[in-house]
Amino acid sequence: MSTRHHPVLLNESVQALRAELGGIFVDATLGGGGHTEKILEAHPDNIVIGIDRDAQAISRAKKRLAKYSDRVIYVHAPFSSIESVVREHTNGKVNGILADLGVSSDQIEDRERGFSFMQDGPLDMRMDSSTQKTSAASLLAEASEDEIEYWLREYGEERFARKIAHAIVKQRRFGQLLRTTQLADLVDRTISRGGAGGRHPATRTFQAFRIAVNRELDEASMLLECAPRLLAENGRLAVISFHSLEDRLVKNSFRNEARSADFVNLYKKGIKPSLDEVNSNIRSRSARLRVLSQESN
Repeated sequence: MSTRHHPVLLNESVQALRAELGGIFVDATLGGGGHTEKILEAHPDNIVIGIDRDAQAISRAKKRLAKYSDRVIYVHAPFSSIESVVREHTNGKVNGILADLGVSSDQIEDRERGFSFMQDGPLDMRMDSSTQKTSAASLLAEASEDEIEYWLREYGEERFARKIAHAIVKQRRFGQLLRTTQLADLVDRTISRGGAGGRHPATRTFQAFRIAVNRELDEASMLLECAPRLLAENGRLAVISFHSLEDRLVKNSFRNEARSADFVNLYKKGIKPSLDEVNSNIRSRSARLRVLSQESN
């Protein structure tokens, strides 16, 4: 089981962490292991604590990083638990933390995970099916129309939220939505392609329900709240976001931290992928890297 995921802003994020100086780092979203591999290559003494809530991702990363096995600590957990993980495996401080908040290509392209509207699969969307009980299908089977509208509006920034929510609830009279293509076709019938701004009409709907199923914004908020306090002197926190909701959380969090003398918000406008990267990996086009630096007094 090899990875198909291409790490985004790879060189930029590892350089931002100053991994070449050596130390203990946390890859809070291990994924395919690409960022961790680059951190390990940057200095022969680097140690990485790799966290991921997706057990399949950890299995793939272990194969990729086999030659570094003595320098990687694997933790199957959501990144909101980063504080307890760091305290368990270190003296409570690390030299750098990286979090890539995007969904990996491995997850999107696995039809059985149900993340993509482009191929038929179970309407699942769980990052960790071993601990999460509620799939997208069960969520939509039980939620009220108002709840569904809220998720679409707040998490998908979908301007047809009311219309789609009503169509989903109406569909329940005829049977539960169980497949990705069922949901995608329902949205396609409900709003026009022109109204979706050139995207597939279900793009924002799938984003919204994925965020709701995995409580992604809550997870990100918890990470941003505790991660700065885990940085050693002159340590750095680097976060890659992929849509405006995530980026707003990161930007506001870093701005608030920088109001104290303990932290500096570097690259205030964020770092975007180069044109070459976007051309070689279209999924990187919306990525933005922000970096927070702990400053010694």
